[in-house]
Amino acid sequence: MSATPETGPSSTTEPTASTPVRRYWSQCIRNDGTWRIDPKNGALAKAPGEDLAALRSGLGQPAGTVPALWPFYTSHTDGQVTPELEAEHAALALYGLHQQSQSHPMHKRGVGMGAALRDLRHDDRFSTEAVDRRVAAAVNTTSVPTLVYRLRGLITQLRSVKVPLDYDQLLQDIKNWHYPESRRRVRRTWGLAYHSWNARPVEPSPDHVS
Repeated sequence: MSATPETGPSSTTEPTASTPVRRYWSQCIRNDGTWRIDPKNGALAKAPGEDLAALRSGLGQPAGTVPALWPFYTSHTDGQVTPELEAEHAALALYGLHQQSQSHPMHKRGVGMGAALRDLRHDDRFSTEAVDRRVAAAVNTTSVPTLVYRLRGLITQLRSVKVPLDYDQLLQDIKNWHYPESRRRVRRTWGLAYHSWNARPVEPSPDHVS
């Protein structure tokens, strides 16, 4: 079986009906949560600081209004802001915040928001009551912009304890937040993971010092 080339964030592949879209974080990070290797020079394909700064410029701004983010969009649109584009914009901006100044990847497949927040609650740096309040404030909103605004503070805390997150899943969750029934499903999924106190914690980043 031939190996799939490891390409960095500068690589572009035109998506087709049979190839899944590779979002920005997945251009840098493998499915196992490690950096890809740039085949040109053998270096780790870490997200450049200027890319992360561009992504963070989307924080608090509506999708499509920040030219610095346009090159990073992969969602299809007919000129209108779709729920998917809005979700991708939010996920890109939050990833830029999460990855800022971090040497280890902050995207890791399979780590849902509920599980990541559970590990945040278990960390001694933050009081459980304060984390509970912030999580409740986020999940009780019905507005996508308000959800993203409240996730921003939680992402900052996740960054401080070096807990990664599945940004493909977060993008899908934010997209689903637009609709009442799918919003309830996302809320339930997050809540069940968050309250699974006996569940195995997310494995910390290698450079995380307890």
